[in-house]
Amino acid sequence: MAVNQTEYIWMNGEMVRWQDAKIHILSHVIHYGSSVFEGMRVYKTKRGPAAFRLRDHTRRLFNSAKIYRMNIPYSMDQVDDAIMTLVGINRMEECYVRPLVYRGFGTFGVDPTHSPTEVAIAVWDWGKYLGPEALEKGVSVCVSSWTRPAPNTIPMMAKSAANYMNGQLIKIEALAHGYVEGIALDAYGHVSEGSGENIFVVRNGKIYTPPLEASILPGITRDSIMCLAEDLGFEVIEQNIPRELLYIADEVFFTGSAAEVTPISSVDQIQVGAGKIGPITKKLQQTFFQLIAGDYTDKYGWLTMVPKYNEVPVR
Repeated sequence: MAVNQTEYIWMNGEMVRWQDAKIHILSHVIHYGSSVFEGMRVYKTKRGPAAFRLRDHTRRLFNSAKIYRMNIPYSMDQVDDAIMTLVGINRMEECYVRPLVYRGFGTFGVDPTHSPTEVAIAVWDWGKYLGPEALEKGVSVCVSSWTRPAPNTIPMMAKSAANYMNGQLIKIEALAHGYVEGIALDAYGHVSEGSGENIFVVRNGKIYTPPLEASILPGITRDSIMCLAEDLGFEVIEQNIPRELLYIADEVFFTGSAAEVTPISSVDQIQVGAGKIGPITKKLQQTFFQLIAGDYTDKYGWLTMVPKYNEVPVR
């Protein structure tokens, strides 16, 4: 999906023009994948643009960096402020936000500790990740031949660029076989997640989702849907999910900052339920979109309004 260029990117405390946001070819991140990042959305609401779970995304960014022993040279408040300022000066009513912490140009070799830790934030207009029609019709997926890394090999709780090499293999394989997305199993054969989405399974009125030990990212949209589902009276169960439950489920759906709430219509060419969005998925999807539009009580304080900005110094 093409990225729609905006005017400014925040880099290491300064606003720079989009085309001037550059790093050195020998930056550690390019050669060794040493970066962590976030993906979040700003939504258009009746009161103006609002960031969805801003502090939760920033906190996860810092947690990911901590796991990889990357000392971010800014506070969480400073990163939050930078995101809000960037959205404002780019005059975005709604957008996708990508904060990135990476090892820059310093010494060379596997040891990253002598390369500087740098921070950049970009925003752009990004539509429905799996296609606008997917929200109603659902997407066809396959179980990938690629599995998620086993425990104690690479930390899946960190949202790192290196982890997404595994996600790329899952996505490429799925597309090559005519599917929209792939589902990975964990090292023990349990359902894990999509290439970049968490997964939920509905069976007999109950909602199931894999636990953290199934090599999943602790998704913020995942957590949001679990909260909303319980508010609506549904039982949500975190447990290991066998592959075959995907085939006999009443409903299956993805969640994520990019995917939001996307139903799955078939798995390995086996139809899920009615082959389109199911009633529980639809209720959760509607409630989620009502909340981010400001039409549903934001009792958790998930929406942070974006202030208006005028002129900002640009390098």
